[in-house]
Amino acid sequence: RRGEGARPATINRELACLRRMLRLGARRLPRVPVFHLLREDNARKGFLERAHLDAILPHLPADLQGAIIVAYVTGWRIRSEILTRQWRHVDLGTGWLRIDPGETKGGEGREFPLIPDLRAALERQRAYTDELEAACGCIVPWVFHRGGRPIRSLRGAWEVARRAAGRPGALLHDFRRSAARNMIRAGIPQRVAMALIGHATDSIFRRYAIVDSELLAEAGGRLADLLSGATAPRRGQSEAQVGPKRSS
Repeated sequence: RRGEGARPATINRELACLRRMLRLGARRLPRVPVFHLLREDNARKGFLERAHLDAILPHLPADLQGAIIVAYVTGWRIRSEILTRQWRHVDLGTGWLRIDPGETKGGEGREFPLIPDLRAALERQRAYTDELEAACGCIVPWVFHRGGRPIRSLRGAWEVARRAAGRPGALLHDFRRSAARNMIRAGIPQRVAMALIGHATDSIFRRYAIVDSELLAEAGGRLADLLSGATAPRRGQSEAQVGPKRSS
């Protein structure tokens, strides 16, 4: 299979199917052979900085920009968790965007606080929807839509926009890695970040929360500030816990 050009991940999935078939028929076999799987090293490490996103957004149709911003902020799955949102899932009053139990891949519900970027995107979408409803005399239940019709995919528009912005390698799935990294940068505890994004296990979160050189450099800068006495005490932390400041 390797000689035919199959990638290690493909070969491993095929071997897993073959192993399962042999185990199901083990009563008729003298023994089930041992399968040695290949090493897989195909995990992407792409990120989108906010500057990259801001460069791509103007090249997207206006009715798609809000969904892209929500994807970047939340890290939610675009097709199954963002494009499926209806206005009953948005509470601008209390400030939450929700997914009902049973809608997610793991079956659990989820909610995300409407931080300023998220609220601004949803308020623009609400105004656009109100105008459309007034013009057509209809009710549009979908948060993100094209003329009142649900959006099935953003892939084609994203392909055009990313190339026009000079970011041909930017993938929609990079948003999940970017959201995980942004939450680490913000100091959000891992368990809370997992609940916000929707990662069920620590191993899945670590796969997306890749620690790159830039994040390590930021950590080094914070450590240098702490050791030099330049870091102010965090909330609930006394100056003695931080350490005495050095005299100049």
